[in-house]
Amino acid sequence: MTVNQFVRIFAGAFVLISLALGVEASPLFVNANFLWFTAFVGANLFQSGFTGLCPLETVLRKLGVKDSIGCS
Repeated sequence: MTVNQFVRIFAGAFVLISLALGVEASPLFVNANFLWFTAFVGANLFQSGFTGLCPLETVLRKLGVKDSIGCS
């Protein structure tokens, strides 16, 4: 798996988990403040689209995960 794939998987998982914990209709509801985490993930994805800076990419590269060569 590539860095790009890991970033998409982590972002998607964090959004789904924070929604499950923050939406009152969810059986896993804990507190509505978990929705702030959803907003944080979305804002980070938005800014990384413009700046190219993504903290998770940096960590994954240091851990030796390979970069993608092209879109697949």
